[in-house]
Amino acid sequence: MIVAMTGVRELRLVVTADDYDEALRFYRDVLGLEQRAAFTSDGGRVTILEAGRATLEITDPPHAAFIDEVEVGRRVAGHVRVAFEVGDSAVTTRALEAAGAEVIAEPTRTPWNSLNARLAAPAGLQLTLFQELGE
Repeated sequence: MIVAMTGVRELRLVVTADDYDEALRFYRDVLGLEQRAAFTSDGGRVTILEAGRATLEITDPPHAAFIDEVEVGRRVAGHVRVAFEVGDSAVTTRALEAAGAEVIAEPTRTPWNSLNARLAAPAGLQLTLFQELGE
């Protein structure tokens, strides 16, 4: 028997960054994620950044390959890819590129009617920036 647990209030993606300062600068100062809290431990630091509404998207390998094909033209993502909805994917892509991200694919209109770009970003994350285009 499967028992559904209720009460999840937040999805928190925890990323260990070799260059903590660069990752914090990129995601907080350039991408614009608002800082909620910061803590230190013996020689260590963590910052919690607000990233808007969170969802968990689970896909199987064939559909992940389809998404990569649409957005990039070939299979490039690993096991985890982080997607951020932004107001203007082209402008945000340029800003993140100027801040050190590598553009893997320029903004591309998808069959699901969004404008998606793909970037390799600090802390070893691959990002999709998506802009919903509406009906």
